[in-house]
Amino acid sequence: MNSANSTDSTGSAYSMGELLEILRNWFGRYIYFQDQRDLDILPLWTIHTHLATELYTSPRLLIDSPLPGSGKTTLLEHIFQFAKDPIQMSSISSPAMLARITKDGTRTLLIDEADRALDPKRPNVGELIALLNSGYKRGSTRPTLVQKGKDWDIEEMPTFSPVAIAGNSPNIPEDTRTRCIVVRLLHDSQNIARESDWEILEFPAYQIRLDILASVETFREEIAGINPPLPKECVNRFKEKWKPLKRIAILAGGDWAERVDNYILQDIQNLKEQIENGDSKLVPHIQLVRDLYEIYGGERTFIGTKTLVSKLAKHNPEYWGELSIFGKAISEQRFGRILNSKYYLNSQRVGDSTSTYTRGYTSAQFENIWISLNLPPIKPAEPTEPTEPTEPEETNGDVW
Repeated sequence: MNSANSTDSTGSAYSMGELLEILRNWFGRYIYFQDQRDLDILPLWTIHTHLATELYTSPRLLIDSPLPGSGKTTLLEHIFQFAKDPIQMSSISSPAMLARITKDGTRTLLIDEADRALDPKRPNVGELIALLNSGYKRGSTRPTLVQKGKDWDIEEMPTFSPVAIAGNSPNIPEDTRTRCIVVRLLHDSQNIARESDWEILEFPAYQIRLDILASVETFREEIAGINPPLPKECVNRFKEKWKPLKRIAILAGGDWAERVDNYILQDIQNLKEQIENGDSKLVPHIQLVRDLYEIYGGERTFIGTKTLVSKLAKHNPEYWGELSIFGKAISEQRFGRILNSKYYLNSQRVGDSTSTYTRGYTSAQFENIWISLNLPPIKPAEPTEPTEPTEPEETNGDVW
């Protein structure tokens, strides 16, 4: 298919609502969606690729499935027909290559087989992930060495571009996953979706693409001025990834905005349930303070470092015990480093320094952090600290 970048005489201008319905009907014919929510997300996300610069942030689209043969690659093929300047990537050789792809303007990156392409065990994957994360907002760049004659110069290359990632439950970092709107596919065992025969579909898909290109130019100025109302729970990362789609939904009219609000609340609730059930992998320093909240149990008290470390290993062995990725339980030294480097918290000393003392932390030190994580505040209780140490520790037992 010719990847047209400009309109021609065969393209017709449609309203945003009409355009979304055209794409919704198309995706619904050729892709089997278990959840009709996903059938709404796809046209919104596809149109956003053409207006990403005006929308400022670009949510990553994660096409997920627990099993192969669920239509992930097929869906990427359909997105390829309609997204802005798409490029299909089954493998990514280097971060520098990725940066050069977007140096002349935003392109829609379609990454297939992400469970292999973005496997954390592969070389340079950490840098690739950082690059994909940085390209989430307009104006983001990456310094890259560029050869000029016999010399090498550092050039800031733009990284801002829409990205769709497809894989079988890919192991991507949580900070990347929180930037994603997830579409989940299952095998179409009843053959509900029509076959994607591109020899037949190429021309009608191309006509729709021309209609998209003819239409989006009429939306740019208006959509840049839309500041949509969002559910009050939609803040921070949720706001960054859902606001672009809500702006498109408002421009579309009808009940599109209401649908998007429902999907936002569903997304927020899903994350809460995953965290409560232990299904969501949080970055260690966030998981640490959540686990400490459980250990303190809603009481205002002091607990020694040695006791906290021991309780952490028992409470969440996957993060802090022998089952952790470090292959050993968290040490008092590592525990202290995390709290100091991430939250500027230091242990406190309780007891008689002339004989024995206990080093540890009061619950009061964590209260503002817990509140910021929307955890229920600890009820006031007296006394707030014990008058006697809860455990003896040797003066030279801790290294800080």
